[in-house]
Amino acid sequence: MPSMLLTLRHIPPQIFRLIRRALILPPPPYSGLLVCALFLLAGVVAAGDYGRGPDAANQRQIAVGNRDYILGRADRIETIISQDVVYSAVIELPLLLAEEALGLEDYHYIHRLRTTLTHLIFIIGGWFCYRLAYRLFDNRLIAILSLLLYLLHPRLYAHSFFNSKDLPFLSMFMIALYLLERAFRRDTIGAFILLGLGVGLLINLRIMGIMLLAAALAMRGMDLFYARSGPERKQILLTAGLFTLAAGLTLYAVTPYAWVNPVDYLTINLNLTTNALTVWPQLFQGKLIPSNELPPHYLPVWFSITTPPLILLLGLVGIAAVAVKALRRPGAVFRNNRRRFLLFLLAGFLLPPLAAALLGSDLFDDWRYFYFVYGPFCLLAALGGGWLLAALSRQRQRRVGMYGLVGMGLGLVLIQMAQLHPLQYSYFNFLVDRVTPEYLRTQYPLDYWGLAFRKGLEDLLERHPGEIVVARVDRKHWETLPPAARQRLPRGAGRSADYELTNPFDPSRPDLAFNSVGRRFYHNTLVAVRPLDSARMTPAAVAAYQELYRQAIAGEPISRGDYAVYLDDQRLTFVRENCPADSRDAWLGVKVFPPNPETYPDFRGNRPYVAYGNYGVQLGDTCLAVLQLPDYAQGDLILIQRNAGFPGQDEELYSLSRPGWRERIAAARQSSPRPARPDGFTVFLEPDAAGRNRLLYAKGECSPAEYKTRVTLHIYPENLADLPFYLWTGGFENRDFRLPDYGGRPGGECLAVFLLPDYPDGIREIRTGQSDRWSEVLYFPVDPEQLRADYAALAGIEPAARDYFALYWRDGHLTYIRESCTAADTAAGFFLHIVPVDVADLSAERRPAGFANADFAFARYGGSFDGKCLAVVALPDYPIKEMRTGQYVPGQREVWSVTIAAP
Repeated sequence: MPSMLLTLRHIPPQIFRLIRRALILPPPPYSGLLVCALFLLAGVVAAGDYGRGPDAANQRQIAVGNRDYILGRADRIETIISQDVVYSAVIELPLLLAEEALGLEDYHYIHRLRTTLTHLIFIIGGWFCYRLAYRLFDNRLIAILSLLLYLLHPRLYAHSFFNSKDLPFLSMFMIALYLLERAFRRDTIGAFILLGLGVGLLINLRIMGIMLLAAALAMRGMDLFYARSGPERKQILLTAGLFTLAAGLTLYAVTPYAWVNPVDYLTINLNLTTNALTVWPQLFQGKLIPSNELPPHYLPVWFSITTPPLILLLGLVGIAAVAVKALRRPGAVFRNNRRRFLLFLLAGFLLPPLAAALLGSDLFDDWRYFYFVYGPFCLLAALGGGWLLAALSRQRQRRVGMYGLVGMGLGLVLIQMAQLHPLQYSYFNFLVDRVTPEYLRTQYPLDYWGLAFRKGLEDLLERHPGEIVVARVDRKHWETLPPAARQRLPRGAGRSADYELTNPFDPSRPDLAFNSVGRRFYHNTLVAVRPLDSARMTPAAVAAYQELYRQAIAGEPISRGDYAVYLDDQRLTFVRENCPADSRDAWLGVKVFPPNPETYPDFRGNRPYVAYGNYGVQLGDTCLAVLQLPDYAQGDLILIQRNAGFPGQDEELYSLSRPGWRERIAAARQSSPRPARPDGFTVFLEPDAAGRNRLLYAKGECSPAEYKTRVTLHIYPENLADLPFYLWTGGFENRDFRLPDYGGRPGGECLAVFLLPDYPDGIREIRTGQSDRWSEVLYFPVDPEQLRADYAALAGIEPAARDYFALYWRDGHLTYIRESCTAADTAAGFFLHIVPVDVADLSAERRPAGFANADFAFARYGGSFDGKCLAVVALPDYPIKEMRTGQYVPGQREVWSVTIAAP
C-alpha cells in the first residue's frame, strides 16, 4: 500500500484535473448521460455475445398471451399462457411489439434485439441512480461514483442482457426510489401521483414492490405525526390517498391477469413470494440443500462473494456513516427528508433479505431474486466514498491516493469483466478460493442457466472449419447463433456426431475427464467439449475408454438388448458390439427411483427420480457409454436408450433393492379391494421409506398413446387451510402430470411414481385418471393402530343394530364393524340416510326428501386389521330421529340395509 501511494504521488496533478473536469464540467444531467451513453454503446456491440436463458421462451409467451387477451383474441388469459401467468408483461410486451414492428423472424436477430433493449432498461436505471445520488449528496463526483458502481457489477452487468425479469425490476426500483425522493422533496399532488405510477409498475414487475408502497405510506404517516396545522394534515392525507389510488389503478391497468379478479392476482403473487411451486436442490458451500431449507446466511454469503471487494468496502463505510448519523440525532432523522431517505436506503438493503430469512422463503439461483437491493447499496457505497474523501480533504496526498485506489479498483473490475466476457455472470471475488482447481465447482453453481453452451458452440466453430455435427444441440442455444454459423452446425444431420457439448459438473460422468476441452474460469470448466470418435481423441483418452470397456465385459450384464448393460460397484457401462452407424449417436441413460426421495441429495424438484445420461463414444466398431451412480443410489432403475433422431426409446427395468417395482405391484394387486378395470391401468397407494405416501401407476401392456396421455390428479386435503387461499373454492390441488416425467415405459409397461404433498392434517381423497380412458377415486386408509383403539373402546358394549355389520351409535359417531372381513365385503358402496328431529335442520335441497344423504366408500372412513373391518363416520351435530344404512351396488340393488332409532 505505501509503495502504491508513492507511485500515485508522482503522477502529475494535471491528469487528475482533466479526469475531474471531464466528469464534472458538464451540467449535472449530462455528466451521467455521458457515462451511460458510453456504456450503452459498448452494450450494443456486446449484446449479440450473450446466450439465451431457459425462461426466454416462456417470457415471450407471456407477452403473446397478454397481447392476444388485450386485443380480444381470447376470452381468458389462462387459456393462452400455459404457465407463469402471474409474471409481468410490462417489459415483455414492449419487447414483443418492437420485434413485430421491425418484422424480425430469424431468432438470432430477435434475440439480439431483446438483449439490446433489456440492457437499455438497465442503463436507464443507472441514469436514475445517478440523478438520485446527485439529489441526495449534491456532489457530481459522488453521483458519478454511484453510477459506476451500479454499472460495474460483473454479475448484474451480464444479467442485464439476458435476464428480463430480475434486472428490469432493479431498474424500476431505482426509478421508483428517485420518484420517492422527488415526491417528498416537492410535496406536491403531481409528484405523488407520478410516484404512484412508478410504484404501480414496480409491483407489476414483482409483488415485492409492495414494500415500497408500504414504506412511502409509513413515511407519509410520519409527516402527519409531525404536522403542525390542519391544512398541512389535509395536504398529507390528500397526497397519500392520491398516491395509493394512482398505484392501484396503474397496477390494475397494466396487469390483464388482474382484470377478472384482482384479489386472486394479489393472493397468488403474495403466496409465491414465500412458497415456490417447486423445491430445487441448491449447491451451497459444498452441500446440496433443498431450496426451502436454505440457511439464513444464504443471501448474505452470495452477495459477499459475488460483489467486487471495492464496492463491498465502500458499502460498509456508507452503512456505518448512516448508522452513526442516525444514532447521534435519532429524533432529527424522521424530520429531515435527506437523513430519513438515507435511513430508508439502509432499510431497503437490509430488510428484504432479512424478511426472506424470517419467512423461510424458497430461494435459488444465487441472490438474483434480490438483485434489486443492490440499488440502495450502490448509493450507500457512493456515500461511503464521499465520506472517505471528505475525511481526507485536508491532506492532499491521501486524497490523491484515495482517488487512485478507487480508480484502480474500478479499473480492475472492468478488466476482469472484459476477460470473462460474456461469462461475467460467473464472477466470484477473492473471498472464495479461486486458485484450487475444481474447488468452486464443488462449492457453488457456476452456470445454473447453462449459458456457456452457446460460447462452447462458438469455440468449436472457431477451432474447426467446415461443417460440425454436435450431439443433441439444445435449440435455444442453436437459434441464437448467426445464420451462417447455424449452417455449419446442422441439427439432426443424419450422420454420426463429431462432438458432445455437456455440463462438466455431472457426478455420473467419469468419462468427462477424458479429452474434455472447454472454456476455463477460475480453474473450473464451464462447458465440456468431448469428441465422440476415437479418431478425434487423444491416445490417453482412447486408452482410458478401452480400460473401462475391459473392466465392464469381465462381468455379467444386468440387461441385454441393443446395448448390454453392466453394473460394477455402482458404475453402469453400456456396451454395443458391431455398433451400426445409425446407433452411434444413441443417448444412454438411467432413472433412479430411490425408496425415499427426500433423503436423496441429488433429488430434483417434485420428481421421484434422479436421471443420469451420456452419449456413447465410438471405439472402432464398439459403442461405449459410462455412468457412475452415487454410493447412496438404491432403488429401481429404468435403463434408457434413445436413438439419435428420437423416434422412440427402449427401456428396461432393473432393481438395486428388493422388493422392486414388479414385486410391489404384484403384492398391491393381490391385496387391492378394488376390482380390476378392463383397461388394466391400476393405481396403488404405498408409503416410501420415510412413511410419506406416494402413488404408483402401473399397466402391463401400455401403448405409446396411453403413455403420453396426460394424467389428471386432484388432491383433496382433510383441512382446507392446508391449501393456498386461492384454491379453497375448488377444495383441491391440481397436480396433473405426464407419465414420462414421473416414470417410464420399460418393456412396454407403463410405470410412474408420484410423491404426494405432505399436508399437516393429511389427505382426504384423491381423484386421478386419463382423459376419458379411465378414472379412479382413492381414499386414504385409517391408521390400523387407530382402528384397533376404536375397536377396543367398544368392548362390552351392545351394538345399536346387527346385520351384515354390527353398528354402534355413540359420541356423535356411527361405527361399522365386521369381525371376519375380506376385501369383497367392503367393495360395494355404503349409504347412510339421516332423519333429523326437525326437518328445518336440513339444507334447503334436502328438506323435500326429509333426510340427509351421507353415502360413502368404506375406505374413506375405515380399513382392515387382523382380519376385521372397521369404519367410523362422524354424524351431524343436530338432533337425529333415526338412521337407515346399508350397502348397495350403483344402478342394481341393495346388498343389505337396517334402520336404527335414536337411543
